[in-house]
Amino acid sequence: MIESSQQQAVDAAITSRRSIRAFLPKPVAREDIEAILAVAARAPSGTNTQPWKVTVLTGAAKDRLADAIGAVHADPAAAAQHVEEYAYYPREWCSPYIDRRRKVGWDLYALLGLGRDNKAGMAAQHGRNYRFFDAPVGLIFTIDRIMEQGSWLDYGMFLQNIMVAARGRGLDTCPQAAFTQYHRIISAELGLPSEQMVVCGMALGYADPDKIENTLVTAREPVAGFARFIE
Repeated sequence: MIESSQQQAVDAAITSRRSIRAFLPKPVAREDIEAILAVAARAPSGTNTQPWKVTVLTGAAKDRLADAIGAVHADPAAAAQHVEEYAYYPREWCSPYIDRRRKVGWDLYALLGLGRDNKAGMAAQHGRNYRFFDAPVGLIFTIDRIMEQGSWLDYGMFLQNIMVAARGRGLDTCPQAAFTQYHRIISAELGLPSEQMVVCGMALGYADPDKIENTLVTAREPVAGFARFIE
């Protein structure tokens, strides 16, 4: 039987996790990053394949990647030449998924004072992805191309472990699929071998409590909305 305090600590780490989009410049100690990754690596994987690979970026290395992507992203014609290697989102949207997607987007833009006609403001906010929202640590996750769908499910558990372990240490994260569009730039800048493909990025650091975008808390369906019990 799990002790009450343990249960509360685990539940708090999970339920307090949010996608943070503004970070303090406060550095994260390397030993904390390594500890988080070590904990996360206890994620289950089919036949213990452990398909995850991580590149940790800080300082000048993080800035170089951000600058390389930012230069391309700022030019619509150039950005259009870069497409994702895999479909993260459905190719055809339907309810309730498109409704949830729209709501979180408009809720964020409303907090930032960005009206629906402010395309430039929205583009600028999206572009902040590529600076890891000014987090002191940027993580790029890759997987070997030979791995199949099951390994991607395993990878999701690894990513969740990182985010929960970070919360347990008072840190925050933002998982970022936005990086997948620029996988060619990432591969070149980081010297990734051709057999690896980019899964996503993630910002890691301390949330800036004074930034309004960090007050966004997304809604979740109640258990009755997605689960059924059969006896």
